[in-house]
Amino acid sequence: MAQKSTIYKVELSVSDMDRHYYETHKLTVAKHPSETDERLMVRLLAFALNANEHLELTKGLSNDDEPDIWQKSLSDELELWVALGLPSEKVVRQSCGKADKVIVYSYGGRTADVWWEKIQSSTTRFDNLSVINLSEESTAELAKLASRSMRLQVNIQDGEIMVSADDNMIYVTPITLKETDQ
Repeated sequence: MAQKSTIYKVELSVSDMDRHYYETHKLTVAKHPSETDERLMVRLLAFALNANEHLELTKGLSNDDEPDIWQKSLSDELELWVALGLPSEKVVRQSCGKADKVIVYSYGGRTADVWWEKIQSSTTRFDNLSVINLSEESTAELAKLASRSMRLQVNIQDGEIMVSADDNMIYVTPITLKETDQ
């Protein structure tokens, strides 16, 4: 019998001084049986970095045709496609064709570096693609914060991120590998 997703309740308070966005989101997140705590926390961090009233977590790993996070317009057009991990060049190409803007949050240390070296040259033609790398150390620290009921505070200023939960504080410095030309 297949394992079921684990449900996480998250209160995510975002203070993004760079975008002047200040809001608290109450999220119910389904963690797929094959999803790690690290990936779950990267998903929540990506949500915070792009937080908006129309931003939604999707089925993610449960559905190959959807990103991990998306934002749709009122007319149901895909404005933002957020993918996590190390998608293939084909998936990146398809994503860029479906959405106005695509952001890939890569992580995994040396594996992510090798992935980027392999697909970097084939992504230059995508004006709507951003690729942001998160260090292995910071994502491993984020994974330690994971619990079934979380209250996370994410502060973003000058591109620097501070994530806090209870008495724990983690600093994340994302590295932009590719910026959209839009």
